[in-house]
Amino acid sequence: MEQGKVELYNSKEEYLSDLEKRGKLPEGFKTSVVSLEFFPAERPVEKPLPMKMSLLMLDEPTSVFGAVFTRNKCPGAPVIIGKERLLSDKIRGVIINNKISNVCTETGVEDSALLLEHLAKETGASAKEFFPSSTGIIGWQLPIKDMVKNIPRLVSQLEGGTGVNLATGIMTTDTFPKLRSAEIADGSIVAVAKGAGMIEPNMATMLSFIMTDVSIERETIRNVLKRVVEKTYNSISVDGDQSTSDTVIIMSSCKKQKVSEKEFEEALYNVCAELAVDIVRNSEGCGHVVKVSVTGAPDFETARNIGKAVVNSPLVTTAIFGNDPNVGRLLSSIGDYAGNNNIELDKNKLLISLGGENVFEKGAFRLDQAKEVRLANYLKARVLDSEHKEFPEHNHTVNIDVDLGARAGNVGATVFGSDLSYGYVRENADYRS
Repeated sequence: MEQGKVELYNSKEEYLSDLEKRGKLPEGFKTSVVSLEFFPAERPVEKPLPMKMSLLMLDEPTSVFGAVFTRNKCPGAPVIIGKERLLSDKIRGVIINNKISNVCTETGVEDSALLLEHLAKETGASAKEFFPSSTGIIGWQLPIKDMVKNIPRLVSQLEGGTGVNLATGIMTTDTFPKLRSAEIADGSIVAVAKGAGMIEPNMATMLSFIMTDVSIERETIRNVLKRVVEKTYNSISVDGDQSTSDTVIIMSSCKKQKVSEKEFEEALYNVCAELAVDIVRNSEGCGHVVKVSVTGAPDFETARNIGKAVVNSPLVTTAIFGNDPNVGRLLSSIGDYAGNNNIELDKNKLLISLGGENVFEKGAFRLDQAKEVRLANYLKARVLDSEHKEFPEHNHTVNIDVDLGARAGNVGATVFGSDLSYGYVRENADYRS
């Protein structure tokens, strides 16, 4: 998940124009998005709340699809149904709503099933050919009557073009849409994602939908998806909270030539890696994107978990938000995880660097006044607007490198996370307001 070229945007319009250029839908796909308003049954509100319903649909059913879901033991109704859909012979598409995640309500599964039944009638397909997907507030019921009324309009507005409307329609507290793509053989991979908080995925990110038109085997696409997700979406963390609704779905129309497993995996990895970092960059209150590269570990899990220990440390992430290179907190978080998980760690072999400068080596800190000033300036140069503009200003990262010195395995992993700002606290304190 290495950072590619430096991307700089000066306006929302400039960013959206770039998405339009990279977002042409693969052959065989159409999308639509409609807006509606509703009054929640659980809470009195003066004005109706907004919701968007999105539809991602193939022109023809496909047998080449896969999905991975959250490991949260209290999953949403769409996850429960989605796991059943993996047994289906063919799939036609996904219907998505934001604002309410449809988790553990008395009628949650029935509501999703009813939505799919009405969608099936409107499209002439089978209800078992659609995935449901919901994101938003946990604990509220879907405004199912209002949603059902809008299905005919949703279906009638299906069109080709780009995936930008879909990327925008699935947003909740995201402030800008996220879409990435890659050309492969004579086809392409195009993917969208949403996610801004409650992000420490396990088997998926919050929501991500991946489309491709290259030909590939069903089992191959599923195996590749699992491997790619492990190294991308499962290697980011914003706040350590795994959602009840995390889902990633991939579908191929198989309209283009066949590609090898290796070629497909490389392209899919690049797309998902970029989207994963986009999610962190757009996370609630993000003022810096933090990239922790761990090497010299005995295995991948240890390397990734050490990286997550750093990006999930409130002491580390608040210091970074304040542009304070308090590197003692890096050492503390690494030693904390190793000590509580019986990980062998020789501090005399441990090497820690920030922004390419060694700050801990051969068992001792390597600091001086000039280096402290350089490191503070390094952090300031990578600041993002934590109040969140409607576009990403840049894709710079705060780079932290950790070499554990375990040469026996010498395995590595890269983890991305966000700093912890005032904006994150405000967003989650006022989330339902």
